[in-house]
Amino acid sequence: QVHLAESGGGLVQAGGSLSLSCAASGSIFSINAMGWYRQAPGKQRELVAREVRGGSTDYADSVKGRFTISRDNAKNTVYLQMSSLKPEDTAVYYCNAQITSATLFYYDAWGQGTQVTVSA
Repeated sequence: QVHLAESGGGLVQAGGSLSLSCAASGSIFSINAMGWYRQAPGKQRELVAREVRGGSTDYADSVKGRFTISRDNAKNTVYLQMSSLKPEDTAVYYCNAQITSATLFYYDAWGQGTQVTVSA
C-alpha cells in the first residue's frame, strides 16, 4: 500500500502565492512520476504540472511561468510553488504519483485533494 499526504492550499488574493506539498509513504520501491492535477467545479480534472524520474517536467500552458514543480527524492515529496495566482486557478488540487512498490506492484496513487481558492 502507498499513501499520499498533501498539505498547503487555502485562500489567497489574486496575484498572491501559495505552496503545496505532497509526501508519499508506504511500500515504495521507486517513484516514476509525481505531479499535480486540479479540478474546478463543473470541469474535468486536468494536469497542472508533473515531474518524471530523471527530472523532466510538464506544465499546463495556463500555468507556465507562474507555477514551479520540484521534487525531493530523498523525502519522496513533490512541491508546487504557485505565484501570480488568478481566480481561474481556483480548484481542488490533487497530488498524483506513479509508484512501483517494494513487491513490484504498480500504483497510480492519488491524494485526497486540497482546495485552492483565489479571490479577485
